[in-house]
Amino acid sequence: MAPESHGPDAGVPEGALEGLRVLDLTQVMAGPFCTMLLADLGADVIKIENPAAGDQTRRSWGYAVTGEDSRAFLALNRNKRSVCLDLKSAADLAAFHRLVQSADIVVENFRPGVTKRLGVDYETLAALNPRLIYASVSGFGQTGPYADRPGYDLIAQAMSGVMSITGTPDGVPVKCGLPVGDLGAGMFCAFGIVAAVHARDRNGQGQHVETSLFESALAMSVWESTEYWATGQVPQALGSANRMSAPYQALRTKDGYLTLGANNERLWQRLCTALEVPHLLVDPRFITNTDRMAHRDELAAELEERLASATTEDWVTLLLDAGVPAGPIQDYRQVLDEDPHVRARGMVQEIDHPVEGRVRVLGSPVRMSGTPARLRRHPPLLGEHTDEVLAERTS
Repeated sequence: MAPESHGPDAGVPEGALEGLRVLDLTQVMAGPFCTMLLADLGADVIKIENPAAGDQTRRSWGYAVTGEDSRAFLALNRNKRSVCLDLKSAADLAAFHRLVQSADIVVENFRPGVTKRLGVDYETLAALNPRLIYASVSGFGQTGPYADRPGYDLIAQAMSGVMSITGTPDGVPVKCGLPVGDLGAGMFCAFGIVAAVHARDRNGQGQHVETSLFESALAMSVWESTEYWATGQVPQALGSANRMSAPYQALRTKDGYLTLGANNERLWQRLCTALEVPHLLVDPRFITNTDRMAHRDELAAELEERLASATTEDWVTLLLDAGVPAGPIQDYRQVLDEDPHVRARGMVQEIDHPVEGRVRVLGSPVRMSGTPARLRRHPPLLGEHTDEVLAERTS
């Protein structure tokens, strides 16, 4: 069931998820990131917000510039429409239930138990629309001893083990610089939703999809869990190094650092040839990958002694010419303003906003030749589309 066509999309290619209507009850990061992924691919995402304040990210997170909405909100809510409904109001709840009857997907990230109290839980909504796909993102999942705990990315990283292997050996606890629990949960949830849509196409039935920040962070610990089960040793922080191969890390040069990956024997031989250190190929500490991992610190010291003779730029050029994967460490000014590959791939885009003017946003990393991801709508003002959506005829 899909709404009639609307908006500024006439005459352009349809998105892959065109025709799917999503009711978005989420806020902050994991849920909005999930629904933005769906919206970028063409889904009609209707953000349901409390009229008093809306998504808390609008006012209390990130950086406000011209208007009241923060740049954090703008970063996660493009291609969506905003409808204000107070779900504690009987009239507004009834309006939401009417929207559910013609929706394909509902996404929520309340703490477990809240949706039941509000009357927007899976059982209630599935009774209104058996084809409904209902997705939940929470801190720790809908069941289990931690289910009722509040969940933030920091907590998920700490409890899933991620913080125990992030940072340098013997350093203080450090979280991953990117919110891997939040963003991972958003991606896993979007993946689950699309899979549920495919299943519904076969059997006609909706279902409940759920994931959590904790499980998403843990699910990405594929190397760490492998190391523990293979060796019986608890994985430790390694800085920039890789726990499955060496050398694969950041190394100091004459004027800074570079990263390189010589994670197989062919690349290891190429690296030693390019650096003109053939003696390392026969050094008993470094003969095999297992040897090199066992003597990772000594190997790094040997390589850095050689790398100290030239600049990062010189070494990266030489290594790439030799077929060794390598690159500089760039800051975000270099990435977003100067990197020619970022520009060529369209990963920085601009969108017109009625209050902020031209706003820069990250582009979609998903490339589809026939149904491309697109920027179709500015991040909505609070309640901007309430009248429009509630007046729409759906079928």
